Amino acid sequence: MAATRYQLMALALGLSCMGSLPAEANEAGDKGAEIYCFMRKTGNSHNVSWKAAYERIKRQSTGLFKTSPKHAAVMVTESVVAKQDKYQDCGKYLGALYSGSETAGKDFDAGLSNESSTTDDDRYSY
Repeated sequence: MAATRYQLMALALGLSCMGSLPAEANEAGDKGAEIYCFMRKTGNSHNVSWKAAYERIKRQSTGLFKTSPKHAAVMVTESVVAKQDKYQDCGKYLGALYSGSETAGKDFDAGLSNESSTTDDDRYSY
């Protein structure tokens, strides 16, 4: 009977910790978005800004596995979209998270139209 009580307590503790994970992920995404947007607005390149934001997200995440760069980019994007008034003018930099391009806004769109179209084979060649 005592072993069952300890098992139930361990299960309850584990479930209570898991309930707080989405809030911590949101906080990590918010911090990453804050760093990325601030650095881009102050003239830093995409690479430098992204490295700083991603390092912050990785260090703040408490999960068992490391946050991938793709997931971190989604976290930053979700934070910027959810809090548009807080991250004004940052939306124009979000495309660089997925393309790696240094340009933003209309220059970014013009660069995309000049690129050759991708095929399904190119999409999955990683």
